[in-house]
Amino acid sequence: MKIVTIIGARPQFIKAAVVSRAIANYNKDVTSNSFMVTEVIVHTGQHYDRNMSDIFFEEMNIPRPNYFLDINGLSHGAMTGQMLEKIEAVLVEEKPDVVLVYGDTNTTLAGALAAAKLHIAVAHVEAGLRSFNREMPEEINRVLTDHTANFLFCPTTQSVDNLKAEGIINIAPASGDKDNSLPRVPNPVVCLVGDVMLDAAIYYKEHARKPQLVFPDKFILATIHRAENTDNAVRLKSIFDGFEKIGKEVPIVLPIHPRTRKTIQTLDLKASESIKIIDPVSYFEMIYLLENCMLVMTDSGGLQKEAFFFKKPCITMRDETEWVELVEHGFNSVTGAEAEDIYDAYKTITETDLEFNIELYGDAKAGERILDFLK
Repeated sequence: MKIVTIIGARPQFIKAAVVSRAIANYNKDVTSNSFMVTEVIVHTGQHYDRNMSDIFFEEMNIPRPNYFLDINGLSHGAMTGQMLEKIEAVLVEEKPDVVLVYGDTNTTLAGALAAAKLHIAVAHVEAGLRSFNREMPEEINRVLTDHTANFLFCPTTQSVDNLKAEGIINIAPASGDKDNSLPRVPNPVVCLVGDVMLDAAIYYKEHARKPQLVFPDKFILATIHRAENTDNAVRLKSIFDGFEKIGKEVPIVLPIHPRTRKTIQTLDLKASESIKIIDPVSYFEMIYLLENCMLVMTDSGGLQKEAFFFKKPCITMRDETEWVELVEHGFNSVTGAEAEDIYDAYKTITETDLEFNIELYGDAKAGERILDFLK
């Protein structure tokens, strides 16, 4: 079986590492396996900053991409269009059995569309997530990818329910589909596998590394990069006002996405003693920050879950979240961008005794299950 894995953004490198490791482990025992699994990795180049791309392959021991498409810095339409054209050429050359895409980026959608138009099976890891906000480009990407995919690998029962509500109701048995008579492009099948990010967090936890910076003993970890915040001056200024107020009580460490740094400079928003702005960090350094912070504040989707994996409460500076189970259990507070709402959530969540010993995202075997289903 040949799999073409298509990635291009930082979270996808981490997720893909989990499945690539499962493939490598499977292939080690060649004599007892009925067939080999070949993986061809395509990197679209959507994230091209070294700290957000190349360093992941080095540190996380991810197989180097077989193809690098170098597509970045364009509008959504231009980027997706160029990716579609170049990915199609790769698929025509490689002739895979299945194309594996991750998450909700332009890379995800372009990979799914290119494969579907060539009648190649599409597998979507992290299927079924919904924010129900169609103004988010990520929401459009994930919905269209799900309705293109043949294998929908879901991290949670809520994501399965979301797909059922949209008419994708063919649920696979937990053990995987063992029917070898399946056609090349099967009808859509929904597979509950758990969250590959939990696999990654547990596997890489021992590699945590402190950034080469001086940190206070007690700090809050914050990130901000979503276009709904960084492209809206009113929202971004309000978030920074919230940071300033909270930072007077507990310092905030803020690794900055390159696009956000540019916006901050344009708006003349500056670091202070309350807010320590740093360059992007590697994944292992982010694990260190997660392990040692007291609270996470973010507009990232993945970091909301990682906060939970490391038993840290989270404040999400968006108007909604895909990870509704975290909100339902009190681990996450969705505040929007209003400074006072952010500060009030900080006071409430830090005074709440949270019980993190609950299984919401599987048992850290999602990578193995994905490979089992595809086999």
